[in-house]
Amino acid sequence: MKLLNEVKEQALDYLKDNQDIETYGCDLHHEIFNTSYFCNSEKDAKNYLESYGVFEAIKEVKEYEQFTFGEITTDISNPCKLINMLVYIKGEEILYKSDTLTNDYWNEYVPNKEYKNIIEEIENS
Repeated sequence: MKLLNEVKEQALDYLKDNQDIETYGCDLHHEIFNTSYFCNSEKDAKNYLESYGVFEAIKEVKEYEQFTFGEITTDISNPCKLINMLVYIKGEEILYKSDTLTNDYWNEYVPNKEYKNIIEEIENS
């Protein structure tokens, strides 16, 4: 699926470009998926949502937010906000595919040498 591939590439690009920065593993998700918008164009957002499935996207965002925050905060009537929140969620799922990140460095600084392992685990997922 195009969206999921682009989200995965966004994660991999960030990890490859920032291997010299030591950061907490848990902060990588924020840095990659919450410091800039994946999509700013309503037209592009609608295209991504149509390709992914609008109702599926709404369902996933609502379930995630209800479980994580106890309430739904994303304006699901706004295509840009909906797709950006979906990317945030999918980004988290992609990072969780790295055992090195989630098991060894989630609550610790990720040493520069470990980025290679994290990248490989995500590429092979």
